Amino acid sequence: MVLAASDRGLVGAWFVGQRHAPDWVAWPSTATPEDHPTLAAAARQLLEYFHQQRRTFELPLDLGHGTAFQQQVWQALLGIPAGHTATYGQLAAQLCHPTASRAVGAAVGRNPVSIVVPCHRVLGAQGRLTGYAGGLDKKVALLQLESTH
Repeated sequence: MVLAASDRGLVGAWFVGQRHAPDWVAWPSTATPEDHPTLAAAARQLLEYFHQQRRTFELPLDLGHGTAFQQQVWQALLGIPAGHTATYGQLAAQLCHPTASRAVGAAVGRNPVSIVVPCHRVLGAQGRLTGYAGGLDKKVALLQLESTH
């Protein structure tokens, strides 16, 4: 994964090759997490998550790079607890836009902070597994990881 942070918090967490990631995510970087306290904390907490030692993240987030609607959707994603899922339609209704499930899906797909902002917990209608910018195989693996924790 590639991590990015601003002075305000974690700006991005992308799988290499992830759809909708900035072009620079594929470039090798000389920076290490130790160069920035938020990056160091994010790297540590993600490792703990993958080793099933953490279910929630305690990181400052800088989600100000999306549209107002995207930011609203990303905030709603933070309310889906580990081990649970929601559908795009449920999120749309929660945001008082019950007919906007496609727009919610587009915003979910543009989530810049994979895993920490848990877009992998969103399913299609009737609980169908649908796309994931990091790859559907990763979505399945993340949901399985959380269900066995």
